[in-house]
Amino acid sequence: MKLEGKVAIVTGSTSGMGRESAKQFAREGAKVVVVGRNEDRAKEVVEDIKKEGGEATYVTVDMTKIDTLKTIVDKAVDTYGTVDILFNNAGMLSTTPILDLKLEEWNDVFNVNVTAALCLAQLVAPIMKKNGKGVIINTTSVAGYAAHHGFAAYVTTKHAAEGLTKSMAFELGPEIRVNAIAPGAIHTAMVDSVGGPEALTGMIEGAPLKRIGQPIDIATVAVFLASDDSSFMTGQSLRVDGGFDI
Repeated sequence: MKLEGKVAIVTGSTSGMGRESAKQFAREGAKVVVVGRNEDRAKEVVEDIKKEGGEATYVTVDMTKIDTLKTIVDKAVDTYGTVDILFNNAGMLSTTPILDLKLEEWNDVFNVNVTAALCLAQLVAPIMKKNGKGVIINTTSVAGYAAHHGFAAYVTTKHAAEGLTKSMAFELGPEIRVNAIAPGAIHTAMVDSVGGPEALTGMIEGAPLKRIGQPIDIATVAVFLASDDSSFMTGQSLRVDGGFDI
């Protein structure tokens, strides 16, 4: 197993890409800290992992509340003794046009999509450096490469997350590798909230593979980046988007 004995924190892991990634990490031998806002869903993920013979615990956190993030790392260390992998997967969507965008919404989207990733990295980096090895993965988006009408806050944060990934990789090496996954059209609750796959017909039909992606498509790439299979990769962003916009 590729992650045998590792301890992994996966934020936003009570649904979608994060949920599948947490389960896939556990299948590969990692002890997983499931992180989300909803306790019932967090418990379900932990139970699913344990039913498959894996090991997991959970912590409920509102990622917009930056001062609560330390509880995530504390739970990992208190339960499993260390942190080897941090997957900053939690995300918040905004579909408010610029002229209607309130500062409170802007700040919340930045807190979840960018600031939380920074703060969690600051918390786990000393642990990883002491261990002599660690991996951080950030979820960005194809929205981090171009503008999309009505998505100003989301697009801006995903551009920022791309820059943050490179900066983390530059400053946290050589012990810590930092890479990103940039999903395209992946069928998640977030996609359903804006109309489902039908709302992404243009993206799907415009890509060579001509299908919507599934959470497992992200999870398998996350395992690759978390494992020694990618040991000479850092500061990179892997687009998992069916070939959209090549």
